[in-house]
Amino acid sequence: MRRGRLRASVSEPVRIGAVTLAQPVMTASGTAGHAAELSPYMNLGALGAVVVKSLYHSPWPGNPAPRVHPLPAGMINAVGLQGPGIEEWIAHDLPALEAAGATVVASIWGRSVDDYARAAAMLAPVASRIVALEVNLSCPNLEGRGGIIAHDTDISSAVIAACRVAGVPLWAKLSPNTDRIVEVARAVVDAGADALTLINTVVGMAIDIETARPALGNGGGGVSGRAIHAVALRAVHDVRKELRDVPIVGVGGISSGGDAIAMMQAGANAVQVGTASFLRPDAAMRVLNGMHRWMADHGETSWESVTSRLHR
Repeated sequence: MRRGRLRASVSEPVRIGAVTLAQPVMTASGTAGHAAELSPYMNLGALGAVVVKSLYHSPWPGNPAPRVHPLPAGMINAVGLQGPGIEEWIAHDLPALEAAGATVVASIWGRSVDDYARAAAMLAPVASRIVALEVNLSCPNLEGRGGIIAHDTDISSAVIAACRVAGVPLWAKLSPNTDRIVEVARAVVDAGADALTLINTVVGMAIDIETARPALGNGGGGVSGRAIHAVALRAVHDVRKELRDVPIVGVGGISSGGDAIAMMQAGANAVQVGTASFLRPDAAMRVLNGMHRWMADHGETSWESVTSRLHR
């Protein structure tokens, strides 16, 4: 596979609140590794940013195998957020990303407000080396009334407030597995989130009918890929309709330039490409080039003019 290169038709940068990116496409957390794993396939420095796999404050082993299972329109996974911990990431993976010329967005997760606060504080010394911190709120809620943190406005708000210690713009990554996504979005913005990342995976399950057992070692998992693109579009649309001025990063099922343009028209200021990278490691660059082709074919010269067009 040849290394993907950018073929740009639009020179305007993309703004996500206080963050300015050269391009509107990033990798999605959890699909591009912790470091520069995708650099042999594309120029990471030519993307808007690389969003690393979510990090716990300490090393974390993840879930039992099997962890990933293909679906007709995407995949289901229960990797379990395996990672080296933030100290190891700063020492080894962040320098690799910098050497590749990548703009870096860190991502963290936790099981409690204190977990998030500790992780954010550990990243504060490298705040000048990352442009934003994506706070993955789609984790089990151990302090509230159960379920996923991003389904609880109070816990989500407390997490975002605690993460401000990182000293960088905060992007709150929300779950689609609730009818309260607009309510939660409003709450985390009020708590200090600079932008929203919409969406994370959809809860699901796959079964091996020969054994009558779950296909994943953890039982259920998160569905991603083309199957959830319509879900992500609806989430971005609904949040943009109610929160007109909040920066949104759209993610979910994007595998072409057209998918990404649709996400921006629904209300996203930028997008992330994730599951498509498992089929084509250069998927993010292919999507970005597809967006530039669409812009040229339609005489568009501004990303901002495309964003939220559905709402005008």
